Amino acid sequence: MKYHELTIYTTEEAVEMISNFLHEQGAGGVSIEESGSLERRRDLSFGQWYELPLNDIPEGNVLIKGYFSEEEDMDAHVAAVRPRIEELREYEIDPGQYEISVFTVDENDWATAWKQYFKPIRVTERLTIKPTWEEYEASEGEVVLEIDPGMAFGTGTHPTTSLCLRALESTIREGDEVIDVGTGSGILAIGAVKVGAGRVLAVDLDPVAVSSAIENASLNGLEDRIQVLQSDLLGVLKISSGEASSWSDNANPVEAKVRAELAERAINEPLLVSVPCDVIVANILAEIILLFLDDVYAALKPGGTYIASGIYENKEETVASALLASGFEIVDRVREDKWIAFVAAKPKEEG
Repeated sequence: MKYHELTIYTTEEAVEMISNFLHEQGAGGVSIEESGSLERRRDLSFGQWYELPLNDIPEGNVLIKGYFSEEEDMDAHVAAVRPRIEELREYEIDPGQYEISVFTVDENDWATAWKQYFKPIRVTERLTIKPTWEEYEASEGEVVLEIDPGMAFGTGTHPTTSLCLRALESTIREGDEVIDVGTGSGILAIGAVKVGAGRVLAVDLDPVAVSSAIENASLNGLEDRIQVLQSDLLGVLKISSGEASSWSDNANPVEAKVRAELAERAINEPLLVSVPCDVIVANILAEIILLFLDDVYAALKPGGTYIASGIYENKEETVASALLASGFEIVDRVREDKWIAFVAAKPKEEG
């Protein structure tokens, strides 16, 4: 069987948004190839090793490849993606002088070949991410996260994910209740439990991500401690408390329909965590983080912690100012490459 490979040459800054565009277009898989330059700084603090071969992609740029069935109209997909990439500039996300191309490839060229580059990787002093198809013997005290990302976004190798895992490891206290917003393949939810969280609510708007996170929670034997729900950010919390009207009144008809369907599903499934909770983690995008800071603040206990990642360096001060304006205290900023994660606290005593 043959597939179309839609390739976009762009910047690291735009990688998560464009990857999301391809998923929304119905790509059966998305791969990301970053610069293989010898000059590229790699985090080796936990003994990581990188098996991706060197390539000629300039530092700061990436190749994003989305895969579509042979029957798909690729001219239509290109026409749909191009204006969305251009629109990123309005949000101060620079896609650079991007290029779009389409090729035809055999199924085996993309469906399984990427797996040879996804190896066990030590991301913190305790945590190692291991793909399900790799054999691996953990050392004493090492905690292993079994992951099969499938079609969902998230192998744990991106800097934004490893930043979150490190922040979770240093933040979580035994028994904490956690909410993971935009869970993807469920890595952060699983990692949170592995470092001591009692229960985790993992939410994502993408049904593919919800299915993947449920499967990965089960692979790690944590299905009774991780609840995965489809939700528009923290909308499920408002639905469960009977406040759905307050966040759907201004929605357009399509959004209102989606949210109504989410509400109907969520009402039948009580939340596993109590709200307000101890920790909220969101590895998404700066633009999305800015949209629901007040919701996060309200959903945290006094003294609770918010870990926000997915922030490129040009958005650092914008997010910092917004966190402070919402009442948070910035505890730490952790960095890898040009990505930043904030660790922020809700004051123990408000006012």
